[in-house]
Amino acid sequence: MKYPSNRVRNSVTIMIIFLGVVAIFWAVMETAEINKARSLEGKFKVGMTAPNFDVKNMKGHEVKLSDYQGKKVIMNFWASWCEPCVREMPIIYDFYQSRDDHIEVLFINVGESKGTINEFLTLHHFDFPVIIDATGTLSKRYRISGLPSTVIINKEGNLDQVITGELSDSALLES
Repeated sequence: MKYPSNRVRNSVTIMIIFLGVVAIFWAVMETAEINKARSLEGKFKVGMTAPNFDVKNMKGHEVKLSDYQGKKVIMNFWASWCEPCVREMPIIYDFYQSRDDHIEVLFINVGESKGTINEFLTLHHFDFPVIIDATGTLSKRYRISGLPSTVIINKEGNLDQVITGELSDSALLES
């Protein structure tokens, strides 16, 4: 019986060690991600400071939450394929048009292209500026788990309310 040469055994040993190191590295990284996700759970509560953001709207204008300091901010997360979003949009749009200077309404489309959003706005005769959250980065930052969702931030920049689901009237927005 012929045994493999030292060179072959060394190569196999190095390959096994390399694969072991890669497996350990992968396991450590996965554990770190799980722990990071767990550390965020339960820390996103009404009353806490709203996470800032710096994004662009469909017209290319920069939008930062910090720009609205001293104003109440209503952020509506929506998509054109979402029937409850489409049903509540006239309510939010009417509120947007009649609001006073101390309230800002931000319409945030989640996951759709600029073309799809433009078609929706044209079809429904809406002319509000839309923030495009194509990759879901902003909705993840605000832990949006379903559409539609509305986040209300008070004048101090703290989360006042997070509403998941369709708004049936403007009373909640007006209060």
